[in-house]
Amino acid sequence: MEDFLAAEDYELWTIVNKGSLTPTKQNAQNKTVPKDLSEFVATNFRMMEKNAKAKKLLICRLGPDEYNRIFACSNAKKIWDALQTAHERTNQVKRSRIELLMRNYELFSMKDFEPN
Repeated sequence: MEDFLAAEDYELWTIVNKGSLTPTKQNAQNKTVPKDLSEFVATNFRMMEKNAKAKKLLICRLGPDEYNRIFACSNAKKIWDALQTAHERTNQVKRSRIELLMRNYELFSMKDFEPN
């Protein structure tokens, strides 16, 4: 998927991997808050379009069962994380599976009733 998104536009893979950048501003109390849609400038729209394009490319590749897992996700990063978790691609799950397989391998032995 990384190659597909990067070939389309490398910035799309960055958005999927790192998360989209929400346009923000400083409010009267000097705190950073999301911009209102009426305050967007061209670069803000471009950032939002990139996230929408990444979402589209991810969603168009999914079947109905996969779509049901991610339909409530608001951005491409959340979709990617949900798909990773659903398909056990997180590092923690990988490590757990490897440890379990190694343990089973270490405990492997021939039973008395099995022929040589």
